[in-house]
Amino acid sequence: MPLKPVDMEKFISNVSNLYEAIVIASKRARQVHDEIKIELRQRIETLNQLSTTTEAEDEMDTAVNPDQLKISLEFEQRSKPTDVALKDLTSDSLEWRYKEVEEVKPKEEETE
Repeated sequence: MPLKPVDMEKFISNVSNLYEAIVIASKRARQVHDEIKIELRQRIETLNQLSTTTEAEDEMDTAVNPDQLKISLEFEQRSKPTDVALKDLTSDSLEWRYKEVEEVKPKEEETE
């Protein structure tokens, strides 16, 4: 897998600092990874539901299912989640917000 250079000016142009950009890109990469994982599981489950298994097929786990192999090869050809996240961040297609922290006021001690 070849390394791709990242234009740092573009990478941090939308955020206030580099660390913020890294956190945003990593969270987006996790989201993309989770979406891909869900989609892969759904496609394999539908494939398994369509194919009927017998005891002989269960014993022969060494046999490769060509449809499952085709699906896995298709997912390997897709862009990696980090590439998608960096592209999203540099193309201004991401929106993020900061958590608003509520200030907790200390309770006043009761005086006797």
